[in-house]
Amino acid sequence: MNSIVLEVIGTTLQEVKTAAQHGADRIELITGITEGGLTPSIGLIEEASAAVDIPVNVMVRPHSRSFVYDADDMRTIVEDVRRIRQTGANAIVFGALTPGGKVDVPALEHVLEAADGMQMTFHRAIDEANDIYEALDVLLAYPQITTVLTSGGKPSALDARAELAAMVRQAEGSKLAILAGSGLKQDAVSSFVRDTGVQQVHFGSNVRVNGQALSPIDPGRLRTLKATIRSL
Repeated sequence: MNSIVLEVIGTTLQEVKTAAQHGADRIELITGITEGGLTPSIGLIEEASAAVDIPVNVMVRPHSRSFVYDADDMRTIVEDVRRIRQTGANAIVFGALTPGGKVDVPALEHVLEAADGMQMTFHRAIDEANDIYEALDVLLAYPQITTVLTSGGKPSALDARAELAAMVRQAEGSKLAILAGSGLKQDAVSSFVRDTGVQQVHFGSNVRVNGQALSPIDPGRLRTLKATIRSL
């Protein structure tokens, strides 16, 4: 099996440094972790991107009300993307849906244009789509979208093994990777990877002190997780 990519949420510069030092392969940089992630400040993005040698992917999400964005939201999003493009960050993390629960293609294309070749992860907005497989099919048409962060349409990825395995098969042969996240635990990751075939996993709370979202990253928990993943 190819090596599994471990993406870790970072919310502060210190967390980004800790994650990189203790086994993360990539950072998802956010603020508002208890809201599912919001756009961090430009200052933090610049500092984080300069501080570590691993890729830093940046959340672009102006609020947590929904993944449906109006014209004012889109102006903010596009301006954030243009500025993030200048920071040295690796990629943006974005997702948008129509009120009817489909991928908002005009919004997506507007953001991809602003990203100007920068890679994108389409985030867990897909889990609120009416049909996750139809949504994935839309995303597969865009080469800039290299990753889809998903829990397979369920609150915890651990409960969506069949769905995630189907998404992995759907993306097979493309340059798009399925990044499984939400609810993953170190003691379940081996069987989860075996059952789903995912090659990328995303951890937030479970690598923090006492597994609490608002606690700092626990180096010991992260090192243990990394050792488990290396053994796969």
